[in-house]
Amino acid sequence: MAEKRKRRYSAKSGYYDFNLVAVVILLICFGLVMLYSTSAYTAQVKFGNDMNFFTKQTVISIGSIVGALILSKCDYHLFYYTSKAIYWISIVLMAMVKFTPLGVEVNGARRWLRFGIQALQFQPAEVAKIAAITFIPCLIMKMGRKIATRQGFLKLIAYGLGLAVAAFYLTENLSTAMIIAGITILMIFIAHPNKRLFLMWGVILMIAVIVGRIILQITLGEMTLDMDNVESFRLARVFVWLNPEKYSSEGGYQIMQALYAIGSGGFFGKGLGNSVQKLGPVPEAQNDMIFSIVCEELGVFGGMVVLLLFGYMLYRLFFIAQNAPDFYGSLMVSGILIHIALQVILNICVVLNWIPTTGITLPFVSYGGTSIVFLMAEVGIALSVSGQIKFDK
Repeated sequence: MAEKRKRRYSAKSGYYDFNLVAVVILLICFGLVMLYSTSAYTAQVKFGNDMNFFTKQTVISIGSIVGALILSKCDYHLFYYTSKAIYWISIVLMAMVKFTPLGVEVNGARRWLRFGIQALQFQPAEVAKIAAITFIPCLIMKMGRKIATRQGFLKLIAYGLGLAVAAFYLTENLSTAMIIAGITILMIFIAHPNKRLFLMWGVILMIAVIVGRIILQITLGEMTLDMDNVESFRLARVFVWLNPEKYSSEGGYQIMQALYAIGSGGFFGKGLGNSVQKLGPVPEAQNDMIFSIVCEELGVFGGMVVLLLFGYMLYRLFFIAQNAPDFYGSLMVSGILIHIALQVILNICVVLNWIPTTGITLPFVSYGGTSIVFLMAEVGIALSVSGQIKFDK
């Protein structure tokens, strides 16, 4: 009987996941093509230059790819010693959004920091995601077996959910808070010895969500809400989600047009550049609704190809996490996998009107400089972990 293949890990560069590099670059290139197709008309009307969004995103994407490749050559263990500082810096930056003049409002949301010029504008909430991905594994490693105790579990939850609450309170960004909470809980699940407890609560939560959805549909579906007197825009989004046709002028219009775009595309789509909904019916289509334009122009087939690319990227991240030289690297890559998976799932669910609108973008495809910079930083961390894997035949 042949001997099983043995794996030997080395601090020096051995294995390097070029497959992950390839699929990420492919997604970025696809995103740039779709971005130009989606935003050319809007950019021409607003700025007199149909390549305005495309040019900005291309420059940032190229810089982010180069930055990720440079980061991949660094030792990822540096984050073990700096993650706590990143954690507190992210909270300070988010606090600056709320309490200092550096915080600026974009499209009705105060979530940005601007240092002088627009080129130095970014969302600190993205830093908080990096903080969760790097610091929670650090805590888990330091605590060791103590994570199985109630005190250890509560400490991890306090740090993770504390960061999520900070993102929600300081930047009013519920979607980012949900993602940070999801990253935290799922990383604890991976490390915790008692997985049955997590699975039990997961089933309970799933049942509660389904029952809650049914109750909301029954109790609120027939109600009519006066949107002019609603103080909470999140409550308004719930009503719009339950009945987008009734509240078409208060936000349901975008969802309805996105669904029309998907439906009109058929299986193979109208052809690249031939979308009608991007010409105005779907506002800001280059942002969180870009998947609807993908489906209109490339059809369900094109949408499935995009999801398969994401699926393959997540598989490569899973492979790196499974073969990481140590548990810290494995947990960090798992956090990156969880983040991207959650963001893709939530974005698709919003476009299909399965959940209320959240403003979550489609990774590597939607327009957004801050998003692509920090996503590529995460890819660089994953590649750094992969670079320290070495296999012996």
